[in-house]
Amino acid sequence: MMINTNKLAMASALSAGLLWVICSAIVVLFPHSTLQMTGHMIHVDLAQTTWTLTWTGFLVGLVGWVALAAITGASLAVIYNSLVGKEGHCDRG
Repeated sequence: MMINTNKLAMASALSAGLLWVICSAIVVLFPHSTLQMTGHMIHVDLAQTTWTLTWTGFLVGLVGWVALAAITGASLAVIYNSLVGKEGHCDRG
């Protein structure tokens, strides 16, 4: 089975965008807790650090993650389809 490259790229981009919006909202609502969790996740002491989330930073991050996810999704589909090759056309039985 072949994967539709554009649809996987779009699904990846939309998923990343949604996650970015949710994550940003959680950071705004619970800055101390998210900073502690982030420190634990990356094994760094962030006790003396604070979040800086501006509208510009939010939008730049949103665009960056959406673009990166779209490129990654498209790359995965292209690589998968090239590995499947002609096999994908034999599924019609």
